[in-house]
Amino acid sequence: MSSEIVDHERWSGVPTRSADGPTWQSQEKVDEYLGRVGGLPARIAGEGALVEILPRTPASVLDLGCGDGRLAGLVLAARPQLASVLAVDRSEPMLAAARARFAGEARVRVSRHDLVQPIRGFGSFDVIVSGFAIHHLEHERKLSLFGEVASMLRPGGVFANLEVVECASEALQRRFFDAIGRADGDPEDRLAAVEPQLAWMRAAGLRNVDCVWRWRGFALLAGEA
Repeated sequence: MSSEIVDHERWSGVPTRSADGPTWQSQEKVDEYLGRVGGLPARIAGEGALVEILPRTPASVLDLGCGDGRLAGLVLAARPQLASVLAVDRSEPMLAAARARFAGEARVRVSRHDLVQPIRGFGSFDVIVSGFAIHHLEHERKLSLFGEVASMLRPGGVFANLEVVECASEALQRRFFDAIGRADGDPEDRLAAVEPQLAWMRAAGLRNVDCVWRWRGFALLAGEA
């Protein structure tokens, strides 16, 4: 892993509430999320689909928007030969949970980084994953992030983005939010439909791009270097 990893450990004082309620810097919002989504069968199914497409013998993984470290932990369990994992997030409460999860695990580094900022300084990786994080970015930033991901993957590497996506109609979107226990959605979401995101990934230079798995507003979007 590059020795020039950009470290963003210092907290910048981002407010914990917006006009629409708590943000992801709020312990209240993080606790509600972690207490709800871990038991969603659809999420568990999506995680299983992600594990299935991992390369057989990766050495390094980058987890974008790692949250409490759940996805990075699943990847480590599925590929125990991994030598290093870099897990980044912008939420201090999430980072605290991830650090607690990986306490004593020398292969894992947990660091603060807001995905609105470039990630190229992190180095190159065999696998880059993300779980329910990139949909918080504006669409223009999604596109540029996919380009950064493509440039950072080693030959044969895999990008797997387990994501919240825009449904085909407002009615379907409401039904999806009801099904996951968040009737009003999340004011921080910037949802995009599947097809545009696949096109952005292809334009970024990824190949074998596809929606590997989907359940309502959850989707696994993947591509290879």
